[in-house]
Amino acid sequence: MKVVLAGAFGNLGAEILKCLVEAGHDVVAADLKEVEMPELAGKYVFKAIDATKPETLAGLCKGAEVVITTMGLTGASTKFTAYDIDQKGNMNLYEEAKRAGVKKFNYVSVISCDEPGAEEIPMLHAKYLVEQEIKKQPMDWVIYRPTGYFYDIAKVFRPYVEKGAMQLLKGYGGVKANVVDCPDFAAFIVEHMNDTNVTFNVGGKETYTYEEMAKLCFEAANKPLKIKWAPIWMFGLLANLPKIKKAGKHDIILFSKWTLSHDLVGDTVVGDKSFKEYLFNYFGKA
Repeated sequence: MKVVLAGAFGNLGAEILKCLVEAGHDVVAADLKEVEMPELAGKYVFKAIDATKPETLAGLCKGAEVVITTMGLTGASTKFTAYDIDQKGNMNLYEEAKRAGVKKFNYVSVISCDEPGAEEIPMLHAKYLVEQEIKKQPMDWVIYRPTGYFYDIAKVFRPYVEKGAMQLLKGYGGVKANVVDCPDFAAFIVEHMNDTNVTFNVGGKETYTYEEMAKLCFEAANKPLKIKWAPIWMFGLLANLPKIKKAGKHDIILFSKWTLSHDLVGDTVVGDKSFKEYLFNYFGKA
């Protein structure tokens, strides 16, 4: 089967690419630029795209039966917003897929993007708008809503572990999540890419509060845990500082505030990898 994978060289995209190749699919790997993956050399076709420029998508989906997209803004940007990438970029891809007669559009969204208040968080709201739009369209779809990823928690918590103190939201230490390992999630995406008009809220097998996650990280690094409890209003104040906005960090801070103050627990449990073991391996090698 011919599959177009957009966002093929991000952390999740690269794992999906491996799964597609291993399953024997004919894969077009599309992204801004190619990242060398020696183990997959010659096993896929690369296409350079900029989803904000529809002309770069021309012909991308020709002959494909399925499109999978992981495209989204994941860091600070002074050039683009989540609406530029997550919404407009993915809808540009959708229109190209529709013109090519693609049968199935697979979209990686995020859990809780439809909850009250999420419309004020651009990195959630943009994904919600895509979900709503593709549900109105004639093409069949699959929507995957992950709770978060092992590597994201480890990467975000690491600077705090190195400094010796974790910062969490006062009154929200009990907020919990069951984050999932990327390879497990990628395998699930490929396994279910031919499902029809279904939304999966995907998480891993272990659920922890953010306070428990902090304890695990510090324990894994063999350091005493120290938590600094910040009032939730401080995140809103910080997000709106002129220097923060100028650096393109406003939306990231709002998203962080949301994730640290809302339970993110997926009812579709994927994989058998232990988040605790992952953290001990990660910080044990740090």
